[in-house]
This record gives sequence, C-alpha cells and structure tokens, in this order.
Amino acid sequence: MIHTLGCGSAKPTPRHNPSSTVVEFRNNLFMVDCGEGAQKAFQMQRLKMNRLSHIFLTHLHGDHVLGLPGLVSTLGLGDMGGELTIHTFAEGERILKDIFGFFARHLPYEIKFNILDPSREEVALETKALRVRTLPLRHVVPTVGYIFEEKEKPRHLDRAMCDFHGVPMSQFNNIKAGMDWTRPDGTIVSNSRLTTDPSPALRYAHLSDTAFAPEIAGRIGAADLLFHETTYTDLHRKEAAERGHSTARQAAEMASLSGSRWLMTGHYSSRYHDENVFREEALEVHPNVLLNREGLRTDLTALP
Repeated sequence: MIHTLGCGSAKPTPRHNPSSTVVEFRNNLFMVDCGEGAQKAFQMQRLKMNRLSHIFLTHLHGDHVLGLPGLVSTLGLGDMGGELTIHTFAEGERILKDIFGFFARHLPYEIKFNILDPSREEVALETKALRVRTLPLRHVVPTVGYIFEEKEKPRHLDRAMCDFHGVPMSQFNNIKAGMDWTRPDGTIVSNSRLTTDPSPALRYAHLSDTAFAPEIAGRIGAADLLFHETTYTDLHRKEAAERGHSTARQAAEMASLSGSRWLMTGHYSSRYHDENVFREEALEVHPNVLLNREGLRTDLTALP
C-alpha cells in the first residue's frame, strides 16, 4: 500500500503538502521524504507511528526534509521505542545530527543513519522479503530514487494433493520452496503436482526530483507502480530542464521505457491550479495514469 502524505513541490499551497510518501509493507511503514506537515498528514491517515522504522531521503532540499524535526520529536512523545533509521548522504547526517541535537535531545529511541553514496546504485535496505535499492537521479543537487522490490514469494501449497501423497506438515516449507517429495516407497512426486505458482512479487519505484533521464529506464525495471515527478507540463519543458525537473509527458515516457504498468503523478508546481492537466498530458503517452493527491491510498495488489 502506498500512502500519499504530500505531493506538492517547493512552494507551499493551500491544496498541497510538500513531498512525503509512506510505503506500507507487511505491517511495517517506510517513509520516503518528510516535507513540512508530514507528521500531521501521517496522523490524518491514521497510520501508526510506532510502525515507522525507516525514513528514506531522496535529497536535501527543504521541501523534502524540513518535516523531520517535528516528526522525530513527536515520535519521542509517543510510544516509539527501538530504532529509527534515516537513509541519507553524509552531509545529511551532519546537518540532521545538529538539528536533532538541539530540538530532540532526549529521545526514548535511537536514531541511526545509513549513509548512501548518491553517485552510484546500492542496496539501502534488505530484509527476508524486501529489497530497497537506490538509483542516482539528475537534479540540481545529489539525488537518488528508491526502488522497493518484494522478493520472490514461496509457491502455494495444494493441500489436498499434499495430503493425498502423505506429505507431513514438517515438510511444507520445503515443498513451498520448490522441493519434490519422495514417498516412503521411493516414488518421487514432483513439486509441480504439490504446489501452484506463487503470487507475483511487487515493485514500486519512487523517482523525485529528477530531470528526464531515459538512460536509467532499464535500471528501474518494470514497476507495478512508478511514481515519477511531474512538476511541470510540456508547456514549461525548458524550465523543467533548467531546474532539474520533468514534465508529465516525460514521466509518462519514462513509465513506457521502463515497462512500468502504472504511472503516478506528483510534485506539482504551485503555478498549476488544476492537476488534471498532468494526467491528461501523461495519458497521451502511457495508458495507465494515477492522479496523485494527499490522502490517496494505492493498493498495488488491486491495480488492474
């Protein structure tokens, strides 16, 4: 599930919060960027703060990080315990440690920093079920995108066939992992007779902020959902390039080049008063476009 907390760009507007997104995966919450007002939006979506364990920062512009001091302090006033890991660059660690040292000196949990190199791809986080890797982007300051990749899932047991062939429960995990079953009489029962194909692993790609960079499309991979910034429309294509941003048309081209099924818009410039123009422009290139907005909850498993 993808929760949109903020999808505006640098200049605040009455309609949009600055950038912040929460990826919900197996009861864990992972935040991507933390613009001003993120903690309030977090609570308005009724997300549980004690389930937040990682914050991934794309870059060090204020509209992506200035919500952190308040969020970190509020977490300390609640029932947050254990660790909170912030994924950022070396400069980000230095800046944030100074800020937290002044505004959040006594916390009941530990803040850890995972230092990333924005010039190369690397794995920011890896668990048994999830991998989060970085992708260098083209912006006016060092910036990375994040690719959330669910690892291959185990096969589904055909319980009736397992019972028929006498497979004990102690072997179910091995069968789900792909092993055949050897009956007591030596007969080998192939795994394909005992299981069905696993559910497809999901992929979410988050690219903000970036100029159009078609050369990285192949490294994104075919995402089920690609969030790609759409700060401008093609009418302001030159300005987008100068400021290290993309148009809705370019975001749609990236979705098509990467083989992504759905494109999600966002990071809207304050000059636009009707976000439908972003979706309309993107639909001229890519068939599946979600118009992002605060409060939007996107279930990747429900996308057609």
